[in-house]
Amino acid sequence: MSIDRIVLAFAGTVILITVLIALFTPYDWVLWISAFVGANMLQAAFTGLCPLAMILKKLGVKPGVAFG
Repeated sequence: MSIDRIVLAFAGTVILITVLIALFTPYDWVLWISAFVGANMLQAAFTGLCPLAMILKKLGVKPGVAFG
């Protein structure tokens, strides 16, 4: 699996988990985690810099098209 797919899968998973936690528990503050992930995805779209992609690249994961 390439860095791009791992980053997208991780971001989607974090967003879904935090939304589910907010829906079924009294912990509304976890939505800030979703907001952070969304903001990070937005800035990565414009700058090409993604912290998770940088970590995965250092770990030797195969680069993809977006985060080389």
